Amino acid sequence: MKRIIFTVTNDLCYDQRMQRICASLAANGFDVTLAGRKLVQSPHLTPQAYHQKRLFCLFTKGILFYAEYNLRLFFWLLFQPVDIICAIDLDTILPCYAVSALRRKKRVYDAHELFTEQKEIVTRPFIHKYWLLIEKFTVPKFSLGYTVNQFIADELYRRYQVQYGIVRNMPVLYDIAGFENKKQSGYIIYQGAVNEGRSFETLIPAMQQVNAQLHIYGKGNFFEAAEQLIIKYSLQDKVILHGYVLPKDLKNITPTASIAVTLFEQTGLNQYYSLSNRFFDYIMAGVPQVCVNYPEYKIINDVYDIALMINDTTSSTIANALNTLLNDAALYKHLQHNCVTNRKHLSWQQEEKYLLDFYHAC
Repeated sequence: MKRIIFTVTNDLCYDQRMQRICASLAANGFDVTLAGRKLVQSPHLTPQAYHQKRLFCLFTKGILFYAEYNLRLFFWLLFQPVDIICAIDLDTILPCYAVSALRRKKRVYDAHELFTEQKEIVTRPFIHKYWLLIEKFTVPKFSLGYTVNQFIADELYRRYQVQYGIVRNMPVLYDIAGFENKKQSGYIIYQGAVNEGRSFETLIPAMQQVNAQLHIYGKGNFFEAAEQLIIKYSLQDKVILHGYVLPKDLKNITPTASIAVTLFEQTGLNQYYSLSNRFFDYIMAGVPQVCVNYPEYKIINDVYDIALMINDTTSSTIANALNTLLNDAALYKHLQHNCVTNRKHLSWQQEEKYLLDFYHAC
């Protein structure tokens, strides 16, 4: 039985992709441990088919947090029984490389995104240079890896000549029968990280022109700024921030929405070539969405026609698209039908095959 340790910097309770990956591997004969961080407000861990470890840090953000967490992770990894150590993104890659080299263990890089091309990194020259140095030092040493779409795989090969597979962020297929009568008229949903680069600067003011409520589920580095935008535009009754919600609860919330949004700014390649969890989560929930017409999303929408695509993220464009879905019943029903019809083709049950093939071959 291969023993695999996955490392992240976030709270394990809210990481849907890692929950899927670890559960699939555990169900197929691997001994899996997922290691992450513990915050003061972290909820109790829910029982899983895999092991879970949370490391508590005195610092909670910035360079001091990363330094402390990586140091704690290094010493923890040093004494764990393991065959494969997998770093999730660059923020845990240094201790994973160091321990795997010292102990002569196999190492894997799981690139959830093109980390150095996030807006909050590329717009800060010193921070950008710092993460690029880490990427240049470590990624070439991880010959084994996979990522979430073809562009990132191609870009990492262009930069470092590593050939990575693709395991997309698709949700587990679940039953949505009965939710048709529970949809709230005009209720718009955003779920996921409330981070820079997700177009909240234009989405929130756009709601002034939309006769509906927007419910935002998640937190991130733009959460406080989003609160201020809501106050600035007097939208306290139209834009509701819910904060963190457990994935199991989102499964019962998302199908009740009428419309969803998947928006990213073009600042940084990571946004422009993203393929986010929420895009597939909305399809799985049978909810039509307004989505940026960026390459990876366009490829899928050209096949399945499940979203109303927009070419920019200005407030007027977002508002017009949301109003179109609210008022064009024929278009809405067409997109909704395609979501429900094709959700089984865009599910984790299909995608996990590539994950299992990868780890069986390690």
